[in-house]
Amino acid sequence: MVYKSSEKRYDTMLYNRCGKSGVKLPAISLGLWHNFGGVDTFENGRAILHKAFDSGITHFDLANNYGPPPGSAEEMFGKVLKQDFAPYRDEMIISTKAGYTMWDGPYGDWGSKKYLVASLDQSLKRMGLDYVDIFYSHRFDPETPVEETMEALHLIKQQGKALYVGISNYRPEQTKSALKILNQLGTKCLIHQAKYSMYERWVEGGLLDILGSEGVGLIAFSPLAQGLLTNRYIDGIPAGSRAAKADTFLNREDVTEEKIRQVRQLNDIAKARGQSLAQMSLAWLLKDPRVTSVLIGASSVAQLEDNLKTIQTVNFSGDELKRIEAILAG
Repeated sequence: MVYKSSEKRYDTMLYNRCGKSGVKLPAISLGLWHNFGGVDTFENGRAILHKAFDSGITHFDLANNYGPPPGSAEEMFGKVLKQDFAPYRDEMIISTKAGYTMWDGPYGDWGSKKYLVASLDQSLKRMGLDYVDIFYSHRFDPETPVEETMEALHLIKQQGKALYVGISNYRPEQTKSALKILNQLGTKCLIHQAKYSMYERWVEGGLLDILGSEGVGLIAFSPLAQGLLTNRYIDGIPAGSRAAKADTFLNREDVTEEKIRQVRQLNDIAKARGQSLAQMSLAWLLKDPRVTSVLIGASSVAQLEDNLKTIQTVNFSGDELKRIEAILAG
């Protein structure tokens, strides 16, 4: 069956300007970190991607190592792009990254020019693209001069392999240095991708101020704290959840009685707003104009549909914000 996108795909999504650039991103973007790898069901991932684009999500975020196995999320997305999305390529912002371990040896990790350039070449082949819209340095490399990493981003943009460049997981002082070097090279940093949620707020300790003053957008990943800020943990740790499994990014010890109590209280505020806890948690991030977009994952179309309802109510009263802060303060 030939895919044809909904003609109403732009009717309800909110689009925010990314820093001081010409680019607007959807308030909700889709990340392919989990659920789109070689171990996952292709048709399920394909249905999620279709629903996302039909709902106005134009930004799809990947990285070289997403899967598992590493590289398979890009391959999966490339297949959908070829089969279904080819006529819509110019309506999409596609990003990828390099910075974490991808292949063996000294050239398959961190932030050298050798690694970043080679990795992007591989990513483009996997996705069947001539260029990506955004290419990120996925993490700061303490052993490679930041000048070399930024020169690699500049080179990639000059080569036309990426229209824009970004950084991810850089701390405030690291971000300052990176932005200064990029500006000197004549390549502006478009965006910073950082972990940000009600339970992960390090970006408020200077990074948001730097990005705001420099005109760089912020896209928040793990905005639901790996599922903790959803209804899933209100009654404890359910079997089959991330916290119940070994070797995941949400450990059982993270889901404390105190956190469960807080989640229940936050859920009460969300209900009074006519939202699910997940929807309120996403909206809470979007209240700051320096946050361009929130990057969600999805394991099903239903989960994606629930998160998309966030944009129906993105404003908060002063009282609601005070109550949320009081709960989070314990």
